[in-house]
Amino acid sequence: MDKKIKEFDIANYLDNNELIAAYLSEILKDGDMAEFLSALDDIARAKGISEISKKSGLSRESLYKTFKPNSHPRFDTVLKVLNSLGIKLQAVA
Repeated sequence: MDKKIKEFDIANYLDNNELIAAYLSEILKDGDMAEFLSALDDIARAKGISEISKKSGLSRESLYKTFKPNSHPRFDTVLKVLNSLGIKLQAVA
């Protein structure tokens, strides 16, 4: 019997806002935009693109482009996505 190991997908575990905020905080420590957008993609898949589209006012197509590798989304687009998730960025000295 051939058993296959399922590929790990963090989106399956991002099931509450506190966990999502902790995940993004860890990603932001490195300051890598590609990793940050990848994390937003993980979160979008966990929450559902349709739900984020509805709450952010951004089209699904726009969201897919935003999370695409090597994309350069506008800051206001990223803020709309974060706001739709109930997450706020905070600067700390």
